[in-house]
Amino acid sequence: MIVAGIDLGTSGIKVALVDEGGTCVASASRPSPVDAPHPGWSQQHPDQWVRLTFEILDELATDHGPLMARLRAVSLSGHMLGQVLLDTSDSPTTPCILWNDQRSTAECAELLERVPDIGWRTNGQPDPGLTAPKLLWLAKHKPDALRTADTLMLPKDYVRLHLTGERATEVTDASGTMLLDCASSSWDDQLLAVVGWDRTRLPPLLKSCDYAGQLRSELCARWGTPNTVMFAAGSGDNYAGALGVGAAVPGRAALSIGTSGVLSAVDGSFHPAPDKAILTTPHAVDGTFLSMGVVMAATQALDWLARLTGTPAGELAGLAAQLTPHEIERCPVSRASITGVRTPDNRPDASGFIGGLRGGHSKAELAYSIMEGVAMQFLAAYRAQRASKVPIASIQAVGGGTRSVFWTGLIATLLETTLAVPRQGELAACLGAARMAAAALDPANAKSILGAVPVSTRKIEPNRVLHEALHDRFEMHLRLPFAT
Repeated sequence: MIVAGIDLGTSGIKVALVDEGGTCVASASRPSPVDAPHPGWSQQHPDQWVRLTFEILDELATDHGPLMARLRAVSLSGHMLGQVLLDTSDSPTTPCILWNDQRSTAECAELLERVPDIGWRTNGQPDPGLTAPKLLWLAKHKPDALRTADTLMLPKDYVRLHLTGERATEVTDASGTMLLDCASSSWDDQLLAVVGWDRTRLPPLLKSCDYAGQLRSELCARWGTPNTVMFAAGSGDNYAGALGVGAAVPGRAALSIGTSGVLSAVDGSFHPAPDKAILTTPHAVDGTFLSMGVVMAATQALDWLARLTGTPAGELAGLAAQLTPHEIERCPVSRASITGVRTPDNRPDASGFIGGLRGGHSKAELAYSIMEGVAMQFLAAYRAQRASKVPIASIQAVGGGTRSVFWTGLIATLLETTLAVPRQGELAACLGAARMAAAALDPANAKSILGAVPVSTRKIEPNRVLHEALHDRFEMHLRLPFAT
């Protein structure tokens, strides 16, 4: 038996074919360009995701036909918070405004004024990345896109619509709309009214492992699959990434060092903390919640420096790792917030800041400063979550940033905890989506399927030599201004 996990990422799309033991046996991917027509804007056209997903499945069918012939079920992980407005013919009425877009800052203040307790009912305080402020912005600037829209969907749901022909969403992704009451996992009529939306223009609301349709017959023929391939509803990317490393029970957490950074911790109770800009929502596992501390720019910040210096990000990370403790002490101190700050300060207006920069500093020292700044934002998120009574007993680190043992070690040192790096962790979201597909096929064993802990390739311990110096530098990091 083979199941598939589709991960719709901001910068790329991956598909993994996974066997009965939970191991990825084949995968393929495509980059997914982001359009930035104005400073602070970030958007994609939904049809781009469909085209790229179909290209990937075409490649897998060509290169791994025998595996595709054994495909039984599929599920999806997707970047969250982007609105997909569809007309009656299922065509998008406007591009999808992404999670890292900043254009609706004024609408966040407007939403908070209208519903002062919104952060305690939904997933957190209004932020321009979330869906509801975007709807208010569109009402002012693109009213025709709203007027002609028949339904509001989320990014991964649009891809699933093209694969199955079925409109649906599920609770984890719906939590990012700010239209869902997160404690009860139900739409909130007051919030719908505030943004001028209504239930008739929302798709059915499912749970992550619920049945969500079958692969269309013509696509079964195109990709050489069995005639019946089941779909599970899927989840947002952080939930799938957590499930990919077995973070399905309270106390387990996944720390993702990707384009953005997220510390996703499983909680048995609803502990909202909007005052600390923590996102708290229903998890993809029944009866649990996911607390997310968000670092808006992680590898994205190092990629910025790579473009600036003409040096690949991996090479920069390697140069930084060669610095001695004495050289580290003289490095600039940074807040690498090139796309704003979420946890714990909720400052979408924040700019990146490098303090103490001098003409003698090398690109290695500047790379170190950026990597350290990201690690310090993880520490700020971790402290905020622990202060909000979120249990964090074990952490698995995933994402492209874990390729740097040094970078992962900085985070382990600041958090004063061991970080396990699981096998195939770079595919965590794909593997989590595949687990949801497997759980939908075998609901009686869903708990064990979703909670299986993968084998670790390494465990990264805190660096005792750097511990004191890093915490001293963290105090300097906290004093850096958010904006000038």
